[in-house]
Amino acid sequence: MAELLTLTDESLVGAPITLTNCDREPIHLPGLIQPYGFLLCLDEQTRRVVQASANTRELLGLAPEELLGHGLERLLGPGALAEVEALWPTLTEAARLLGARLDHVAGQPFYKLVLHRYDQLLWVEGEPVHHASTSTSAFDLPSLNLALGRLLSADTLLDLCQGAAEQVRELIGFDRVAVYRFAPDDSGHVLAEALRPGLPPWLGLHYPATDIPKQARAMYLKNWLRFIADVDYAPVPLVPPLHPRTARPPDMTYAVLRSVSPIHLEYLRNMGSGATMTISLIQEGKLWGMITCHHQSPRLVSYELRDLCQFLGKTLSALLGSKEQQDQQAYQARIHLAQARLLEHVSTGENFVAGLHRHTPTIRDVFDCGGAAICLADDINCIGATPSVAQIDSLVAWLRTHTDQPVFHTDSYARLNPAGAALQATASGILAVALAPEQGEYLLWFRPEQARTVTWAGRDEKTPRLVNGEVFLSPRQSFEAWKQAVEHTATPWLPLELEAAREIRQHLVEVRLKVFNELQARAASLVRLNVELERSNDELDAFAYVASHDLKEPLRGIHNYAVFLLEDYATQLDAEGVSRLETLVRLSQRMEALIEGLLQLSRVGRLELTLAETNLNDTLAGVLDLLQPRFEQTHTTVTVAGPLPIIHGSEVGLREVFSNLITNAMRYNEQPEKRVAVGVAPAAARGPRGTGNPADFHVLCVQDNGIGIAPRHFENVFKLFKRLHAPEKYGGGTGAGLAIAKKMVEKHGGELWVESVPGEGSTFFFSLSKLL
Repeated sequence: MAELLTLTDESLVGAPITLTNCDREPIHLPGLIQPYGFLLCLDEQTRRVVQASANTRELLGLAPEELLGHGLERLLGPGALAEVEALWPTLTEAARLLGARLDHVAGQPFYKLVLHRYDQLLWVEGEPVHHASTSTSAFDLPSLNLALGRLLSADTLLDLCQGAAEQVRELIGFDRVAVYRFAPDDSGHVLAEALRPGLPPWLGLHYPATDIPKQARAMYLKNWLRFIADVDYAPVPLVPPLHPRTARPPDMTYAVLRSVSPIHLEYLRNMGSGATMTISLIQEGKLWGMITCHHQSPRLVSYELRDLCQFLGKTLSALLGSKEQQDQQAYQARIHLAQARLLEHVSTGENFVAGLHRHTPTIRDVFDCGGAAICLADDINCIGATPSVAQIDSLVAWLRTHTDQPVFHTDSYARLNPAGAALQATASGILAVALAPEQGEYLLWFRPEQARTVTWAGRDEKTPRLVNGEVFLSPRQSFEAWKQAVEHTATPWLPLELEAAREIRQHLVEVRLKVFNELQARAASLVRLNVELERSNDELDAFAYVASHDLKEPLRGIHNYAVFLLEDYATQLDAEGVSRLETLVRLSQRMEALIEGLLQLSRVGRLELTLAETNLNDTLAGVLDLLQPRFEQTHTTVTVAGPLPIIHGSEVGLREVFSNLITNAMRYNEQPEKRVAVGVAPAAARGPRGTGNPADFHVLCVQDNGIGIAPRHFENVFKLFKRLHAPEKYGGGTGAGLAIAKKMVEKHGGELWVESVPGEGSTFFFSLSKLL
């Protein structure tokens, strides 16, 4: 990506090539320049030329020897000379640009003069304006305003970098402009790019740290921009090559035309680049990254446009911190929102454990992670991509032994525990919140390896070779992407994530303490409630006795006397009187049936089930025998898809369930041929409360081809005395049958529910617990 170096230290000839070798190259002292301009070095005291580039004869018609010992009066007329003289006292290493006509040069060409002061020299670099035909030079303030406006309005760091890449490419017209960011280990990757259609993307490619040696990084901190107009240029030496006073090449750190290492040029040619420009991105005095620009053919960009690109680079550098902070704040806000919703579920739900994983957001959604696990009360609930339950058990055991921190985190569990190597695909990184570590109760978040593979831009290999007595490091000959494994390391946990984990732990500790106190209070009140319940049951038994004797007896008397009146006095009454007596008889009969239904439901609720091994096939057979006359009367056919299971339950109670469901199937049916099917329900059948799991429940069903039930009545049909039709329709009835069946099923640990389509029949499902 940046400069690779020529090794000229004689002590290194024949020695193994290492990164240390590379870091010793004095790249700021090449003694050479690029040929698209000329360089004059003036003594800052005498302001006389002490060194000149060897191409002055070609560009100015004056040999270097004709310029040495003279001032700029050999080139400039009085007006331009006065302008330069006025600038000398104010010069620093920061470049100043001056457009000047070289009055004393044949043809009086117009040059852009770039001036700065450094290394006790006054530097004058000239770029001929007549090359503007091959350069990109036009720009305007509205374009600059648009460019800055886009950078300032970027919502995220990636948007900011992408906008900068596109703006720079639009300004200079290069084939590719990429924004490259350094990692803590000095490697880096491309996070944004703008490129000509048809070029292979670099987005996401990683580059090793050795691509940019230490001294090159130091140079990029000092000089924001490096430009190479033609990678195939022939470097131009200085005359004389050494400064007469210092006996060394001048320090070209801030020189625009400074030549680069032949190795770097070979590197660029291998990349297919014909011209390049690199702009430093600096944050808080450190090299954050670079804007790197590549063109497949030579391209001279005017100094003004290069300066404008440098301005955009400095603007981008100034915005990096705020955009990174903005991204962090956005992530922090997302964490806080998810955390608040999660803790609301935990605080308001009946089961705080369910609040952690049954609702959205779950604990996994709080952070950017692959998965999470809740280890509480000898139970492990996993969400997302996690290790196996056995591996989580081993991890919890390791945590209990090796850490007493309330919040533990690592981005490489394998470095701490060799057994963690088996977890790298899901849990290279671990964040653990200890709730009750002595009982092995933790909340765990997992992150996989940061990247199972990183795409490198060519292998990080250099082969030593000897050329004319100098040792070179050959750059990579192929830039095809290859994969380098990154083992056992996850994305590190951020401080804001650790703080959120602490807050979650604190809240859960408080919730559990509250639940514990509530349980103690409830336990204390249960004794009182049991006493009151026993008294209530006694009173309920007394009420049942009164209802069955004291209420039913007078009701029978009313019924009987009404019948007597009809028998003895019907001829003496008019039609209206007879009708009223018949209504009295009918209402008294219905009232007696309602009281009987209420008593049955009361008995079911208070009944202690007599449990025994019950063969449901035999239970159902008994019910069908009892109902056989009604089947013949109503033209009903019952089929049994057996065999039915054998359970531990109450045969009397289950007989009543079957009887009620089959009787209703016959009653609410208008088909000439009524069909009822009884059998085991499909494995997928689940009740409203989620029961019906084949592992814990038997699920049976009774299906008919009757009138069906609208979905809005699915709950009402199970309410006591609730009928959906007039009392005289479908054979009457009190509406207590389904309520009694539901109560009996619940006594067996299950639930009763219905699925139906009006006009297409109904299917009643009931689950029976296997644990009774």
